[in-house]
Amino acid sequence: MKKVAAWSAEDVSDWLSKEGMPEYIDSLRQTDGPALLGLNEADFQTPPISLVSSDGGRQLLERLETLQMETHMEAHKNGHANGHAGGLPNGTSKPQRNGTLGMTAMMEMVHIPIPTVDTVRTAFPVEWGKTGIAFAYAVVCFVTTTVVISVVHERVPPKEHTPPLPDKFFDLFNRVEWAFSICEINGMLLVGLWLIQWMLLKHRSIIGRRFFFIVGTLYLYRCITMYITTLPVPGMHFKCSPKLLGNWEVQMRRIMKMIAGGGLSITGSHTMCGDYLYSGHTVMLTLTYLFIKEYSPKRLWWYHWVCWSLSAVGIFCILLAHDHYTVDVVVAYFITTRLFWWYHTMANQQSLKETSQSNLFSRVWWYRLFQYFEENVNGTVPRNYQLPLSWRSLQWNRGVKYSKLDMQ
Repeated sequence: MKKVAAWSAEDVSDWLSKEGMPEYIDSLRQTDGPALLGLNEADFQTPPISLVSSDGGRQLLERLETLQMETHMEAHKNGHANGHAGGLPNGTSKPQRNGTLGMTAMMEMVHIPIPTVDTVRTAFPVEWGKTGIAFAYAVVCFVTTTVVISVVHERVPPKEHTPPLPDKFFDLFNRVEWAFSICEINGMLLVGLWLIQWMLLKHRSIIGRRFFFIVGTLYLYRCITMYITTLPVPGMHFKCSPKLLGNWEVQMRRIMKMIAGGGLSITGSHTMCGDYLYSGHTVMLTLTYLFIKEYSPKRLWWYHWVCWSLSAVGIFCILLAHDHYTVDVVVAYFITTRLFWWYHTMANQQSLKETSQSNLFSRVWWYRLFQYFEENVNGTVPRNYQLPLSWRSLQWNRGVKYSKLDMQ
């Protein structure tokens, strides 16, 4: 990379993006390399930079300190290579190769600040403990959803007494019996692709807890909508398990069977009715595609289109099988996409991570949990990939071998 002093305004913007601080790009759009190195704390107290800096410019100033140190070292290195830059002691005309005078002068000329721990701190720390908490939150929400489905199943009116509600999609398309199996196969493919991609991501701990939190929250919302309004079955083809009428022992077995089978019909674990508003299958089909696209390189457009096709065909097959009302799918898509976009907008903007009267996002009920998960993440998480640690450790036998040295 060329020297900072020779950077153009575009180079500065690229550097800000790579460092995970894209919020400064608009404010520093006219700033070149020398101007960037000249920024100080006072500049972050006045507009326009102060309008986007939520931490007084602390993170950016730390990066600039490192750049200034590297620039100073490079300039000093070039000066000694030429034999005159930086000045030779006492006006001598030739560089001194021996003796203590040249060394003393060199020590007096150069002062290299050593970066502190805060300076070299990563903008995207690995915090697996928080990821574990997010995973536990998602598991609790999944289990709660299964329990609510069992409760709602007891309240679903018999299809003989309460026929399916009118639905425009059902009027246009006749039911295809095998369509719901295609939906679940597409869903498993997308989940598998996302799992492989997630394992290869460098910042998998941050991205993992984002996925667990969002999917857990979506299923928690689903518990509420299912419980407060119980819709009749969407079609006469449904074969619901018999109601247990308070037999909690058998009901718990049914819940455990559904959890073990992943709540999928093709595994034979989902035989209960009532979990219609909104569609959990649509949630997974939509959310996995959104994460796959967000955290994969833009140049893999063909990969994005394949995943989008799997998601779109799966959602269409839900309706084609008449296993959900159209409103179930529409509401699921709306809530999933909005929660994903809101969360990532808040995570990518430092100013939205602080509670204030102007930040209306801070009024949402899960904001404190969001702050806990994202407080140490500074900027947009880059789409960097690396092999998991367990795979890299297989190369241990190719490492350098060391031998004991006898000290005289």
